[in-house]
Amino acid sequence: MTSPRIQPDPALALLGLYDDALPQVYGYLLSRCGDRALAEELTSETFLGAVSACRKSGAPEVSVGWLIGIARHKLADHWRGQQRRERTLRAVHDPHGEHDDPWDVELDKLVARDVLAELATHHRAALTLRYLDGLSVPEVAQLLERTVHATEALLVRARTAFRKQYQLHTGEEGR
Repeated sequence: MTSPRIQPDPALALLGLYDDALPQVYGYLLSRCGDRALAEELTSETFLGAVSACRKSGAPEVSVGWLIGIARHKLADHWRGQQRRERTLRAVHDPHGEHDDPWDVELDKLVARDVLAELATHHRAALTLRYLDGLSVPEVAQLLERTVHATEALLVRARTAFRKQYQLHTGEEGR
């Protein structure tokens, strides 16, 4: 009779990467949400989610990039949940029907971060994923569980809201 072979826990690879990956995952989340407590919570959720994911059959190789991808999804999930709680979804009409964004100005990073934090959750999520993370519109749509067309419209509204708020912060209302 042969004895059963014990398979090593795939999560051990994650444990070996933990010390190197933790500051990178936390830094990624903190730079996007600006809230230490939230970044810590989401970092924890990222690693817990990674343990579950790496134990599934066909799981990708554990790496920092893979963990950042999980963190991105956790952050998007957080924004979606916050958006539902705030119940601030309402259609915003673009009175000029403009779909192009000619506003091309060097932004003060500190003011931009403050302005981003003041925006509605769905606007902040869309702008962060598109412009800070550099995702394509279809990728943003997938993460926010929207259609591509709805995401494009959301980005137009989010840029408009950002621009107005930024101009209020900088005293450039007339521009």
